[in-house]
Amino acid sequence: MISCRWLMDCRKEAVGGARNQRRLIVTKFSWRKTALVAAVVPMLALSACSSTGGKPADSGDAAAGGQVASTERMKIALITHAAAGDTFWDIVRKGAEEASAKDNVELLYTSDPEAGRQAQLIQQAIDQKVDGIAVTLAKPEALKDVLKKATDAGIPVVSLNAGEGVSAQLGAFTHFGSNENLAGEAVGTRLAAENFKKPVCVIQEQGHVGLEARCAGVKAKVPATEILYVDGKDMTSVQSTATAKLQASTDADVIIGLGAPITLTLLKSVTDAGSSAKVASFDLNADLAQKIVDGAVLFTVDQQPWLQGYGAIDALWQNKRGGFTIGGGQSVLTGPSLVDKSNAADVLTFAQQGIR
Repeated sequence: MISCRWLMDCRKEAVGGARNQRRLIVTKFSWRKTALVAAVVPMLALSACSSTGGKPADSGDAAAGGQVASTERMKIALITHAAAGDTFWDIVRKGAEEASAKDNVELLYTSDPEAGRQAQLIQQAIDQKVDGIAVTLAKPEALKDVLKKATDAGIPVVSLNAGEGVSAQLGAFTHFGSNENLAGEAVGTRLAAENFKKPVCVIQEQGHVGLEARCAGVKAKVPATEILYVDGKDMTSVQSTATAKLQASTDADVIIGLGAPITLTLLKSVTDAGSSAKVASFDLNADLAQKIVDGAVLFTVDQQPWLQGYGAIDALWQNKRGGFTIGGGQSVLTGPSLVDKSNAADVLTFAQQGIR
């Protein structure tokens, strides 16, 4: 269940189908109607392809608990914009692998942060005649033509993580992720309530629609928010650029990282600059959860990427199994979910398992 006790009043809403139909329940944010229907089905066995994320590439079969689905084995390509070394994508991949193992799916996982090369990976999946494509849409304009080729070829598409606003236009029948603008607004509301007036929002990939939306949401609630662009592929550069900014902007009272590795680097920048600025974050890993427990980071907004990977693969399996389309025409929200000092110790347990 998505936690939103700190955002606004919420209430549980059951979505889709008859009353006796199995379904998941999600919290309904007062600012957004959303639908989420996800059936969890027994399954087993997977084969994984290469990744350029934080996890070393591996392949072959991996056994998981539960009974294998009796459906015919299918092949699904998961294609992300993951950059090398970003542990966020290991969590997405874990969810996808678990769903694949249960759904009798051969998972082909590839990634490239450069949009043109990501498009090439999608074309390769089309050429392989996969049964489904799960794709991130960080830079959707570069992917629209190749995704049309996929849908024209009769390959069902699901999007995840980035591109919620354009997902349907690009042919995906559902999207798994957080509404990034609303997540940003929630962070801005929280910071304003704690009397922060001069945030610096650090974007590690210029032009990434989700990251831009996060900072826009913060700025909508705290108008003096400044945007700082850094090269997220070079942590030494991130550290020095943020240090210089904090030294130049002595009135900055909080700096916000949009990913766990970035935020952990910003902690070093605050020290290097001798700044009194606090640190807040989006996303999560075990190291960041520990920093929240320790009080070094105020809070993070978790989009629960394990659910994104799991849901995307499982949705494609369900579509093959019975023509099911999850979400009722709307995105399936996996966040935002706040992690602060009040619950970080509990979340840390799951983060250490690599699923938060």
